[in-house]
Parts: sequence; C-alpha cells; structure tokens
Amino acid sequence: MPRYKLTIEYDGAPFCGWQVQATLPSVQGALENAVKAMCGIEVRVHGAGRTDAGVHALGQVAHVDIEKPFAPDRLRDGLNAHLRPAPIAVLEAEIVPETFEARFSAVKRHYRYRITNTRANLALDVGHAWRVSRRLDTDAMHAAAQRLIGKHDFTTFRDTECQAKSPEKTLDQLDVLRDGREVTILTSARSFLHSQVRSMVGSLVWVGEGRWSADDLSAALAARNRAACGIVAPPEGLYLVKVDY
Repeated sequence: MPRYKLTIEYDGAPFCGWQVQATLPSVQGALENAVKAMCGIEVRVHGAGRTDAGVHALGQVAHVDIEKPFAPDRLRDGLNAHLRPAPIAVLEAEIVPETFEARFSAVKRHYRYRITNTRANLALDVGHAWRVSRRLDTDAMHAAAQRLIGKHDFTTFRDTECQAKSPEKTLDQLDVLRDGREVTILTSARSFLHSQVRSMVGSLVWVGEGRWSADDLSAALAARNRAACGIVAPPEGLYLVKVDY
C-alpha cells in the first residue's frame, strides 16, 4: 500500500487545532474527509505536530496510506479540490517508504512567532499576529532568550495538560529579530512540549517590556514550576514553518 508524505499550509483560525475532535472542525478531520471524498475510504492522516486552535502552518507534514495508487501531483490536486473552501492547501505530495513516519521520523521542527509592535489596531494581520502596544526592547529579549538554549527541564514553559513523558527538551534556536514594527521570534528543536513556544514568547515579551530581566527568565526556568511562567502568547501569532527529516 503506497504511503504518501503531504506538505500542508493552513490558516488555523477556523479550526480547533490539528487533531480530530468529535464535534469541532479540525485540520486533520478536513484532510481525512478530503481523502474519503477522493478515494471512497476512511483513513487516518498522521501529522508531524498537533498544532493548537488558532495556530497556523506554512509547512506542516503528514503521512497517509492509501490503497489505490495515485500520481503524487494528482493526489495533491484532488485533495485541494475537495478541501475548498477551507483555508488548507496541500503544497506537495510524494511517495515515501512505508517506514516514514511524519511525527517520529522528524529530526527538527521550526516555528515562527509574529508580533506587531504598534499602538495602532491591526487591520490586515488580524488573527495572524499578536499586537503588543508597548515598545519592546528586542535586544534584551534576544539576549535573555539565549538563556533557554540547550537541554533543560522546561516544566515552567509546559502546559499543565501536556502529555509528554518528560519535561526535558533540547532547544537549538531562539532568536528575536526586529524589522520596523515587526518582531519575529524564530525557534527550532527536535520537538517541543505543549504550549512551550507560546509560553517562552510570552515570557520574552515581559523581558521586552521591562517587567523581567534575563535573570528573571533564568529563575523562571530553574523554578520548574508552571506558576513561575510569564504570560502565554496567543495562538494567532504562531506558525509551524517546516519540519526536517
């Protein structure tokens, strides 16, 4: 049975997240419905990451086994036809070995968080960036962010309902960049805990606003206590950019 790797882009605003839920629209559910409409069978589409409600993707990866063989371009185009008008696009489909697993074969995941640092209300970026009105010191944010690089117990930055077996993760990148009013936070790791990225971003914003110092961020990490976390950034600024294999 052929296994297909799908690279997917989506706007997370209308969905309860990636994972199928019984009564709410999900990205995974929409993809599975598209496969069923195209092939007449029910299948499970396995994603590289379970993005939360409102989180977007530029390069989510999934795999699916379909008994009927398709040329990859035909599968891509057929799925896109059945996905309309949902804001989901299959960018690429390819045949992969049956040993390929979208989640477990991944060696690194890359996320981007978008902040619009402005007093004005958002217009075009509503639902796609976090507006922070107070001027952010992005140099201080970047310097503090480097305290989180490496292998740590990230309990402080982990959602209380996170199901990961261990709170230890190795963070490879956490950069804070500014271009005019646009503040971008780039982070990468083999895997992340539930809400880890948004928790780190919210705490870094406190650094940028002057509420916390870099030492305060280090102390929060060392506390290994969810109560020590700063605010949690809203989901609409977060994007899964790509997954490496």
